Amino acid sequence: MIHTIIHTILDIIESFGYFGIFIFMAIESSVLPLPSEVVMIPAGYLVWEGKMNPILAILAGTFGSLAGALCNYFIAIKIGRIFVIKYGKYFFMKEKSLVTTEKFFNKHGEISTFIGRLIPVVRHYISLPAGLAKMNLVRFSIFTLIGAGIWVSILTGFGYWLGDTFSGIDIDEIVDTFGRGELDSTQQDIKAKMRLIVVMVLGFVCICALVYMWFMRKRKQK
Repeated sequence: MIHTIIHTILDIIESFGYFGIFIFMAIESSVLPLPSEVVMIPAGYLVWEGKMNPILAILAGTFGSLAGALCNYFIAIKIGRIFVIKYGKYFFMKEKSLVTTEKFFNKHGEISTFIGRLIPVVRHYISLPAGLAKMNLVRFSIFTLIGAGIWVSILTGFGYWLGDTFSGIDIDEIVDTFGRGELDSTQQDIKAKMRLIVVMVLGFVCICALVYMWFMRKRKQK
C-alpha cells in the first residue's frame, strides 16, 4: 500500500514537475501524514538526472510548505479558539491554555516557528498553535520560509547526492527505501544516511535553541 502511494506521488511529480512538488509539499505541511522525504528526495534525484532545475525545485517545495502552513494557520485562527472552548476538555485542553499559548508565541513565536519546521512530526502541526496565538502573519511567513527552505534544500541535496554517489541505482530503488519491505544493502545504507541527516538536523535545532536562550538571558541582564 505504502509502496503504491509513493510510486504514485513520484509519477505525479514527474508528470506535473514543480507544480506537483508544490502541491505535495503543501499537503505535507498540513496535518496529513505525507513525509517530505518522499517528495523532495526523489525531486533531488530528478535534479541530478537533469530533469529539474535545483533552484526551482527548492522554491516549489519551500513555497508549497508555506502554503500548507498558512492553511493550518488560518484554520486555527478561524475555528481554533471555538474548538478549544467547546471541545478542548475532551483533549485535556482548557481555555486558559489559549492564553498561555498566546503569551508564549508573542514572546518566542519566531524561534518556535523556525525550529518547528526542522523537527519531524512537529513541522506538520507548528502552524496550529501559531494560528491560535494569532502570531503576526508576516513574521510567521518569514520564519516558516526560512525553516522550510533549509529542510527542503537538505532533502533535495541528499537526493542529488544519492544520484551522484549511487550512479547505478534506479529511482525506484530509492523510492522503495521508504517502504516497509525487505531492503538490500544499498537501500539499508541510504536509510542509515537518512537517519544520520535527521540526527544532524536535530543537533542543529538544539544548538539554535541554546543560542536563543543564551541571547534572551543576555538581553534580560541588560
